[in-house]
Amino acid sequence: MMRNLVNGAVGGALATAVYSAMLMAADRAGLLEEPPPRRFARLTLSGRDKPRRGENVLGTIAHFAFGSSSGSLLGLLSAGQRVPVPIGTAYGLLVWYFGYQGLAPSIGAYPPAPKDHAGRQAALLAGHLLWGTALAVALNRLRTEKAPLTAELAPRVREQVRRVMPTPEPVPAR
Repeated sequence: MMRNLVNGAVGGALATAVYSAMLMAADRAGLLEEPPPRRFARLTLSGRDKPRRGENVLGTIAHFAFGSSSGSLLGLLSAGQRVPVPIGTAYGLLVWYFGYQGLAPSIGAYPPAPKDHAGRQAALLAGHLLWGTALAVALNRLRTEKAPLTAELAPRVREQVRRVMPTPEPVPAR
């Protein structure tokens, strides 16, 4: 269980890095007035109307913490099993819905998706779909797969065991 939690957190951080690169591209394309991590950080600091020192760092830390914790939840739910990529993508959609239909409007960061700029919401939705996909791929790469002992593999495994642990010679009886 702990391994699944850690793999999910690591996978979530890796997926958040991918998503962050996509957010930077969307910001440069003019789709975002302000990247969401910075906007959320500004809401937590005093003097919301103007930029504050440290809000980029705080926003980045919070973004990776949220991505890691969301990833750890899927890691736990997967119970160490392979996560189909479409499930990861759907999970990304769920995280977007929770964040931008629930959390962001409730704290005044963004209006609900239907009332927001279509370009921003499209970029955020695409980013979360990418995040979920990257999370599934990362979880599948991080999991420890135990290959079943097949009939073809068994003789090779026995030979390797014999090399490491030779069969003791019988001791003659006296």
